[in-house]
Amino acid sequence: MEYKFAFFGTPRFAEIVLEELIAHGLIPSVVICNPDRPVGRKKTITPPPTKILAGKHNIPVSQPEKLEIGNWKLEIGEIDFAIVSAYGKIIPKEILNTPKLGTLGIHPSLLPKYRGASPIQTAILDGDEETGVSLFLVDEKVDHGKVIAEDTTMISTNETYLSLEEKLAKLGAELLIKTLPDHIGGKIIPKEQDEGEATLTKKFETKDGFISRDVLESALKGEKAFWIHKKICALNPEPGAWTLNPTTSGEKRMKLLESELRDNKLVLKKIQNEGKKPQVIN
Repeated sequence: MEYKFAFFGTPRFAEIVLEELIAHGLIPSVVICNPDRPVGRKKTITPPPTKILAGKHNIPVSQPEKLEIGNWKLEIGEIDFAIVSAYGKIIPKEILNTPKLGTLGIHPSLLPKYRGASPIQTAILDGDEETGVSLFLVDEKVDHGKVIAEDTTMISTNETYLSLEEKLAKLGAELLIKTLPDHIGGKIIPKEQDEGEATLTKKFETKDGFISRDVLESALKGEKAFWIHKKICALNPEPGAWTLNPTTSGEKRMKLLESELRDNKLVLKKIQNEGKKPQVIN
């Protein structure tokens, strides 16, 4: 029996999940993502990654600015279940309860740890050696619902946000593909999250990426090198790690794009001075 489902997801993480699902023959009836947004310095109106991918496979796309039950079934059609992966909006309870087999979320952490906006970045920043993905029943609270399944993966010393994001997205898709038949067949007993162990992550801003020149120079000599390296790995490409360099015309921003650890010292591998192109060093 074929099941119809909706896929809620917007950024690169969701795109990777969706691509894996499509490759395994799990093609959604509709992709629901955020509206096109201005991107970059020129503020070019750009479609979300999931919209672009859906277009390549002729999958219908819906981009509501605000989710409302309204004529939901008429607009979206009858669906058996829904998948939510980095959608970026709170989904109203009325919509979550529409699919008869429920709404399943893919979250890149081992819930209840690292709920919220930045689980991947926070795991790297905290120096964790292990993380994972959780498959859970979505409710009206943030990453709060009962957990259906989890899987783990290691975080290497030089793991970047982008590399870990891809790894976790693929792991999440694989977990969903493996778990879905048992969930549909009623063979899984969802497990309540331990609220006492819950942690909530925040969305990082430009100011969070600042590293003072003194701290950076100390890290280059070995002091707190591990943590500065983790900050560079976690916060690129957005919002980015950066410092200020003194020049004859005042302080200029220098982006710290890539680093590694050698003999417990920080080594900068790629930087970008203000107004210049990225520069590979060392």
